[in-house]
Amino acid sequence: MTTTTDATPAPAGDLTSAAVTRPEIMPEPRSAFERVLVAVFVAVPFLALIAAVPLAWGRGLGWHDAVLAIAFYYISGLGISVGLHRYFTHGSFKAVRGFKIALAVAGSLAIEGPVITWVADHRRHHKYSDKDGDPHSPWRFGSDWKALSKGLAFAHVGWLFDGDVTSQEKFCPDWLADSDVSRISRWFPGLVIVSLLAPALIGGLWSMSWQGAVTAFFWATLVRIAFLHHITWSINSICHTFGKEEFEVRDKSRNVSWLAILSFGESWHNLHHADPTCARHGVLKGQIDIAARTIWLAERLGWVSDVRWPDAARLTAKEVDETRKFGSMTRRTAAKPAG
Repeated sequence: MTTTTDATPAPAGDLTSAAVTRPEIMPEPRSAFERVLVAVFVAVPFLALIAAVPLAWGRGLGWHDAVLAIAFYYISGLGISVGLHRYFTHGSFKAVRGFKIALAVAGSLAIEGPVITWVADHRRHHKYSDKDGDPHSPWRFGSDWKALSKGLAFAHVGWLFDGDVTSQEKFCPDWLADSDVSRISRWFPGLVIVSLLAPALIGGLWSMSWQGAVTAFFWATLVRIAFLHHITWSINSICHTFGKEEFEVRDKSRNVSWLAILSFGESWHNLHHADPTCARHGVLKGQIDIAARTIWLAERLGWVSDVRWPDAARLTAKEVDETRKFGSMTRRTAAKPAG
């Protein structure tokens, strides 16, 4: 993929900064050591995920392990969905300092990369969605079945080994200037250790046994990380290939209902690309969006403000099927009279 330059910052909600000409893709590729680390963090949890089925069937899953796995899955998963995606990337709401820090830490516990790296890649994805420059489009090799099969594998996990490194200075000048976020982004290696070991520590103390620590590490660390990674990567691959187009978009983003609960609402991806700063992605009635409900609760608690809830008038113009009704949290403004 060729290196591109642009004189304007990438779209990211109300991101404003001086326009400067910078390369969007850094010329230095990832080192061999970095690629090995990525391979380890992809392969080892995935092997644990495969082993989880026979172990659970053989009563290798205790209720302590299940509670810890679900708790850490929700914390790190909502950290990605509410934090790294809807807040840090798209500015769907404003957060008080404590909640901003909590979201950055929670998102880092998913072990999907430092905050600023994650945001830079995703802003670049939106700028070039399913076109040259998109870091993980499944359509990059073509549209026939062989090319698309290769593209799906690339969009799901292959892009993590790609030599292109998105410029943080180009896409994230706002968060680089934020001392809290830049500090947490630098602390990512330490937060990885916390995410890996905290379940084992809690599980061991809870059961007062080494066996409890080991099983908690397996279920609430390895299996939890693998499952969350593949759900997140499915948004890149599956939700840009299959599903329903319920809103007009300029790319291949689609809504995939069966991924909605596991992805906290991220799989309502077609709407997200139709209105990227919208705080609720599952805007139609019956579309479950756990992340949006979390933002709604945080708003009630005073932790967030200026939430960009769906606007019925704006979204109606993009609807493909106008028979569907909008769900809760939707602003319904009266249309202006003609003339």
